[in-house]
Amino acid sequence: MTGSLVTLLLVVATAVILRWRRPAWYWMTFGVTLAALRVAVRYASVMDACGLTVPPARWRLSLARMTNRPVPESRAPRILRLRPTRTGLVLRIKLRPGQDAFDVASATDRLRHSFGMYGVTSRELRSGIVELRMTGYDVLRRVQMPAETGPAPMRIPVALREDGSVHYRDYRAVPHGLTLGVTESGKSVYQRNLVAGLAAHDVALVGIDCSRASSSSARPALLRPRRQPGHRPRTPRALVQHMEDVYQLIRSAQRITVDVPDADIAADIWDLPADIRPTPVVVLVDEVAELALFATKDEEKRRDRIVTALVRLAQLGRAAGIYLEICGQRFGSELGKGITMLRAQLTGRTAHRVNDESSANMAFGDIAPDAVLAAIQIPTDVPGIAVSGDSTGGWTRIRAPHTSLRQAVNICNRHADRTPDVPALAAFRPAVAPLASATAPLTKAAPTTA
Repeated sequence: MTGSLVTLLLVVATAVILRWRRPAWYWMTFGVTLAALRVAVRYASVMDACGLTVPPARWRLSLARMTNRPVPESRAPRILRLRPTRTGLVLRIKLRPGQDAFDVASATDRLRHSFGMYGVTSRELRSGIVELRMTGYDVLRRVQMPAETGPAPMRIPVALREDGSVHYRDYRAVPHGLTLGVTESGKSVYQRNLVAGLAAHDVALVGIDCSRASSSSARPALLRPRRQPGHRPRTPRALVQHMEDVYQLIRSAQRITVDVPDADIAADIWDLPADIRPTPVVVLVDEVAELALFATKDEEKRRDRIVTALVRLAQLGRAAGIYLEICGQRFGSELGKGITMLRAQLTGRTAHRVNDESSANMAFGDIAPDAVLAAIQIPTDVPGIAVSGDSTGGWTRIRAPHTSLRQAVNICNRHADRTPDVPALAAFRPAVAPLASATAPLTKAAPTTA
């Protein structure tokens, strides 16, 4: 008896210590079983308390009166599946007639409290089917990306969402993106994860770094356009010319004839045969406000050419395999003409900590107004927390795993042999002498100056 008691005390002590020091380990060992039992036992009463039940059908009431039986109870949504994950539980339910997915979404905070979970989010999969993703602990406190993230072309896992799922930067689904954030908000770490993720893909990375010493760049040899202001407009013009050349290739291989099925007609580079498909290009612009600022008439003309080229790339570059990733601290209309037109083309929006509401409005005011309040509430003591949204109006909190500059460089050096040969950008590739200490060009992409 004493031995069993000691064993029980050791198990309880282990659970308490794990929950305090290693919540992920606690969840996988003890938490998932306890949470699943709580949900199964409390489900009917919780749904009734949260107002997510419907009264019985009239025919059931009539049948109960005719047979002199007790009145049937209200019915909760039917459980279709309860699946444990590495961060929580996924509960899929089927709504009863008369219920709406909005009712479930508005009750997520009460469900979180009633089920004893850390967080609950809901989304409607299809008509009448709602999925509740419940997290057992704060997954954003110490981000641990899963070992397998389902790699796909131009789909980069960059962060973890608050519901425990992986946040991807999918360029084929969302071609252009905007990332905002003040200094020390975690924006640089997000960019490092993005560049390191792109290193393993067949893609050319064009870096336009407008700061004198940007810590976000994983390229030791990335040229600084502020040191060579006369060369600043050349890269956007070269990209526009490359885009026109790619469109000419698509037109020559489009195969619009009567005997060609509609599915085989080439509309972008991904419809072309692999042997002639051009390398996709990701253009990463850091501190974009530096491109738009000017002090003289000559700089204003140069600025207009740069912004015009970026707008053309945003409007027409997707089919040519050119994707924009615009980063900065602010991106409002005060930067001059053409800026709002460029911002309107940037579908994916990510905002790290900002200093004022107007900066959050620059990111989400025109696509997801509900995300503005979430963006300005990001705490200062948790760098890396961000709010991500898109044109659908949905948004979520994310956090990228901490990646040092050395880790990003090592990852990119490991894939340096994948660096593509893009003739239109060859003139902008920096000449770097090989060093024994592994400071080779860090991404497979071709870095260039603005």
